[in-house]
Amino acid sequence: MNAAKQIALQRVHTLFRLAREVVREDPELAQRYVKTARKIAMGTKLRLPREYRRLVCRHCKSFILPGVNCRIRIQSRREPHVVITCLNCGKHSRMPLKGREKR
Repeated sequence: MNAAKQIALQRVHTLFRLAREVVREDPELAQRYVKTARKIAMGTKLRLPREYRRLVCRHCKSFILPGVNCRIRIQSRREPHVVITCLNCGKHSRMPLKGREKR
């Protein structure tokens, strides 16, 4: 990884940390931090780490934090999965609990 991507990754880490700290007092500021972090990542063609991708709604691109503005439920129907409901847009995201089997 070159120097520009390392600096961008450090800034993304910092912005997401600040967003987590501020989201309860000022959700708009937290949203701005995440929007800036995503722009930095896109500008340097850096893929966001998995833990940060899960903190952004796939539909409305808003910052979601469990217990603050999203609801998390575990479903055991068919394949066990986690359902994350964004309380800003009302959309659902589903993530499987088990890893995919290799064939």
